[in-house]
Amino acid sequence: MKNMKANRIAVCVIATVVLLAGVLHSQDQTDKLYEEGRALLNESRWPEAIEKFDQAAAKGGARNDAALYWKAYAQDRQGLQSETLATLQELKRSFPESRWLNDAKALELKVRREAGLAVEPEQEEDDDLKLIAINSLMNADSERAVPLLENVLRSNSSDRLKKKALFVLAQSGSPKAREIIAALARDGSNPEMQRTAIQHLGIFGGGENHALLSDIYASSNNVQIKKRVLQSFMVAGERQRVLTAAESEKDPELRREAVQLLGVMGAREDLWRMYQRETDTSVKKRIINALFVAGDHERMGTLARSEQSAELRMEAVEKLGLMGRETDSQLRALYKEASDAGVKQAVLKAFFLQGNDQALIEIARTETDGGLKKRAVRHLSLMKSEAATGFMLEILNQ
Repeated sequence: MKNMKANRIAVCVIATVVLLAGVLHSQDQTDKLYEEGRALLNESRWPEAIEKFDQAAAKGGARNDAALYWKAYAQDRQGLQSETLATLQELKRSFPESRWLNDAKALELKVRREAGLAVEPEQEEDDDLKLIAINSLMNADSERAVPLLENVLRSNSSDRLKKKALFVLAQSGSPKAREIIAALARDGSNPEMQRTAIQHLGIFGGGENHALLSDIYASSNNVQIKKRVLQSFMVAGERQRVLTAAESEKDPELRREAVQLLGVMGAREDLWRMYQRETDTSVKKRIINALFVAGDHERMGTLARSEQSAELRMEAVEKLGLMGRETDSQLRALYKEASDAGVKQAVLKAFFLQGNDQALIEIARTETDGGLKKRAVRHLSLMKSEAATGFMLEILNQ
């Protein structure tokens, strides 16, 4: 009796193992077909990819819905619009909870638009898909699309969705779209959307947009909004407007922001002229930083050699170090010329910031001032280069 029971259990175990092996084998085959299909997509071999994904979908399994989506994608790239729509319908019908549904809906909207079929944004319940539909409508019928985007901006939708709608509006070039963006840029009730609207006015440019930004800057008391306007001027390449703020702005924070943006814009000549006229040390420091951002190592070298203020001179020397090996010769010359120990110490630090182990090793070998020699060795001890390590071993073996 016990033997019969044991035999039945053994038979069940064997059957289960055989069944699992079959399932795993089938899944392996599906995965293989799926990966082959993806590889064919990467090579733009659409007909062969369609066949592989069709075979993978037919076998079922965890990747069935993904296989259907990529089959539709390949069909679309092959120009098979009717077949694409049919595959997408099969995906939506068979896998109503699939994570690929949003991608499938977006692809369907694209195919319908390109096929000249009706695309009705108002009928879409999903906000993201509604926005895709509106975007697809923009080129064909902007007069209808712009009010729909305005409705999204006025709705209770998330700021994320509103920003997407605003981006679509900003690209339209429609006078009505510009009017909507201008109203948002002036409206402080939603600061995040206001800042985004200001940003788009700079990105998509044009004389009217820049004039509007100037009006917003002049009329606003909000420092953050003014900063965003300055940043939009920078993006738009409006150097003169940024320069005017850098030279005449009464608010120190805004003035510093404008100076920094001039550096990003590479306005070396403007910054240098400002530096010559400036008397405020904190502003001069900001100009030095802007010259650093602009990559003006020649002016930085001039300041490192001749600036009368020790504080500003040290600032310039440090920035030379941060500019990379391009300033190696300037720093070496400065070290030889300097009589002030503080300047020499700053140059040693600059060499360290450069990772310039060779310059530090040369100074450590030849410097007669014990304090400077020790400082050079200390910097080398913190560097992990082969040359620095070799020099430290050399010292230990003396």
